[in-house]
Amino acid sequence: MPQLATRMGRAKPSAIMVIAEKAKRLKAEGRDIVSFSIGVPNFLPGEHVYAAAREALAKDSGQYGSNRGSDALVDAFLGHIEALGLTGYKRENVSTGVGAKQILYNLAEALLDEGDEIAFPAPYWTSYLDIAEIVGAKINILPCPPEQHYKLTPAQLDEALARKPRVFLFNNPSNPTGMVYTRDEIVALADVIATYPDTWIITDDIYNTMVFDGVGYHNFVHIRPELKDRVIFVDSLSKTYGMPGWRVGFIAAPESVARAVTTLNSNHITSLPEVITAAAIAALSGPQDVPAAKCAEFAVKRDRVYNALVSIPGVVCPRPQGAFYAFPDISVAFGKKHNGVAITSDVDFCAALLETKGVACVPGSAFGEPRALRISYSCPDEALDKGMARIVEFFAELT
Repeated sequence: MPQLATRMGRAKPSAIMVIAEKAKRLKAEGRDIVSFSIGVPNFLPGEHVYAAAREALAKDSGQYGSNRGSDALVDAFLGHIEALGLTGYKRENVSTGVGAKQILYNLAEALLDEGDEIAFPAPYWTSYLDIAEIVGAKINILPCPPEQHYKLTPAQLDEALARKPRVFLFNNPSNPTGMVYTRDEIVALADVIATYPDTWIITDDIYNTMVFDGVGYHNFVHIRPELKDRVIFVDSLSKTYGMPGWRVGFIAAPESVARAVTTLNSNHITSLPEVITAAAIAALSGPQDVPAAKCAEFAVKRDRVYNALVSIPGVVCPRPQGAFYAFPDISVAFGKKHNGVAITSDVDFCAALLETKGVACVPGSAFGEPRALRISYSCPDEALDKGMARIVEFFAELT
């Protein structure tokens, strides 16, 4: 029988989706399940987005679109990032894709030859590791434990960039931790980056509008505009606009990189569909009241989750200031038992929590931090409060 390509031995299913599918299956069997597993915003975009989609459907040409993205979509994205303070970009600096994940895969193909090094902090989004492994990159993971609030230090970055990796991948606000870098922290990291000119910098900042407590969103290009020559900014409609299923991602990048991603598009997706494009334009250029309201709601949800977690003896949780995740260190439970079942790891903990309390969380080891777990708190308040009460109860029952 013919064999699969060697790279498939390095490919594996998303750990997040495995947990989400199990929770969905248990719910279908009649179990009362609260899922904190999958990172979806759980709200829908404004009516103007649907109106634009309906109008485009009524006028659908049935034709192929642009490999880069239509001029109108690219212009809408340029307006969006200009509002973030990322100015001076032109159409030639932009390309689109089927969500940020496909954009990141394209970037891996465009920037990394087999054996090239990519560096990124841990905790990391699971797909960073998966994609890097598929393309055969050498991976340098930079551990950022809860003791340093899950944030990369300038000294760590300096040591990593001294190895001259081809790519440094940075995520702010963070999935899975919800941590947000302050302006001073971004300044310190940008100063290090500026001294190592041979590395591409990818900033996966798809939660850039979901920032709490007045911390603000800051990018390396804000601090050092000269870094535009090698910083690649990644964004998406999924989280900001409640549109994960619409699958629209973007980059603003040096022209050579945007052109490379566009060329790759021409060899697989061809283009975004016409109706999807119309909806994306409406989201980016239309009223922004829904994203603003949801950001405020997520800040309140953050407080409910955080207050519950820090009430548990021994649990450590750096206070998240963005996105809709909390990432508590639950290692105080290791070596204990729940209903006679030994808890020796984050995987054991999450399995027992799901089985006995009907709460689905993703083990932290999926994100490179095996002492923790990820809570995605974008669910309705009733489910959120029920789920957190069950987690508190689970800890209280440990022996």
